[in-house]
Amino acid sequence: MIQVRDYLLEIITAVAIVVFIALFLAVSSGGSHEFSGSDDVGSQKIAELSGKPVESYLPLIPQYEPPSGEIESTLFALQAAFGGVLLGLVFGYWLGQRKRAKVL
Repeated sequence: MIQVRDYLLEIITAVAIVVFIALFLAVSSGGSHEFSGSDDVGSQKIAELSGKPVESYLPLIPQYEPPSGEIESTLFALQAAFGGVLLGLVFGYWLGQRKRAKVL
């Protein structure tokens, strides 16, 4: 017989994902938002407070800009694939632990 406590972690994960998606939709649906990184926002705020132009502030670690859009897309796809493999390993480990616990 299946008990709720056997699937408690999966239920918590599913609820967290649904809540995250709901919050994302609620925040992003109102008004027009311009998405920018924290470096841009921070630089603008520092320039506003100090009176110096934004161009005078450079990041400590320069941003890597790939030579073409195809390379940028490839790097993004590799990052997504790595994340998918990592998630698969974690969920596979959990599934194996559950199966091993049922056998013992």
